[in-house]
Amino acid sequence: MTTARRAIAGLLTSAGVAGALAACGSSEAADGTTLTVYSAQHESLVRTMVEGFTEETGIELEFRDANDSELANQIVQEGDASPADVFLTENSPSIDVVDKAGLLAPLDEATLQQVGEQYRPASGNWVGFAARSTVLIYNPAEITEAELPASMLDLAAPEWEGRVAIAAGGADFQAIVSAVLALQGEDATREWLTGLQRNAEVYASNTAIMKAVDEGEVPVGITYHYYWFRDQAQDGLIGDDAALHWFGNSDPGAFLSVSGAGVLASSDQPEEAQRLVRFLTDREAQERLADSSALEYAVGTGVASADALPPLDGLGAPVVDPGSLDAPLVTELMQDVGLL
Repeated sequence: MTTARRAIAGLLTSAGVAGALAACGSSEAADGTTLTVYSAQHESLVRTMVEGFTEETGIELEFRDANDSELANQIVQEGDASPADVFLTENSPSIDVVDKAGLLAPLDEATLQQVGEQYRPASGNWVGFAARSTVLIYNPAEITEAELPASMLDLAAPEWEGRVAIAAGGADFQAIVSAVLALQGEDATREWLTGLQRNAEVYASNTAIMKAVDEGEVPVGITYHYYWFRDQAQDGLIGDDAALHWFGNSDPGAFLSVSGAGVLASSDQPEEAQRLVRFLTDREAQERLADSSALEYAVGTGVASADALPPLDGLGAPVVDPGSLDAPLVTELMQDVGLL
């Protein structure tokens, strides 16, 4: 895998997107089988990763795209009558909601072994296929790196009032909160959220956070790494005056959020659905992720991520079972303190 193929500016071409869509909608499926995929991950990334699946297997794919919580709630409401065969999420708490409802089938062991243990839950009922790192985005003109907090938890201290940006309503931030909950416990998480409710400026999205930090509205913001990296690949149109700080040291601020893939227990095409999840986690699809413009981390065993990114094994992420993230309790806590 060459540096050029993984360069930060190696944006996915329109031809690549077209090929991915053609592969998903081929009319030449060998056996006429069609899988229904509920997908909350970025459409372009998923279509890139599954390119060639239909041609190789004869199995067509029909996508229903929406956000994490919307699709998870829909599957739970549909129960055994859900038309979904496979569920793909952007962040893992939503797929874990479906797992805890008893609606996922155990994955084949060969599929699970294609990714590192830290990127799949102990249940074995779903598996990670991409990851993103929590980071602190900051404006060096407003604050020096030496003045940045040692821990993300420090942002709840009074001296950060009005100086930190979050996207409280987004699935990304709520996944980060779920990691704080898993690592620190309910009381400490409530205390941290209470401090943020006082301190934080709330924005609609991670991109809005990056823009606010870049323009000096706030000196720092909590986000995921790939928003800034994608912007840099597009000449820094939004975040050219911003930089990233990586907490490391197993801090909650170094949390790695995993995108999950699972097979619905109610699927009437379980073998084909298992085959799709295995395809997403094998070397070819993982290398396609690494070569894409997504700039998320590949999690396949032995697959390096994009050259533009710091190596995954050097991020100092905390150890968190991705199946232990409690989305309903996070919602409750954020509502209690007034962040939702």
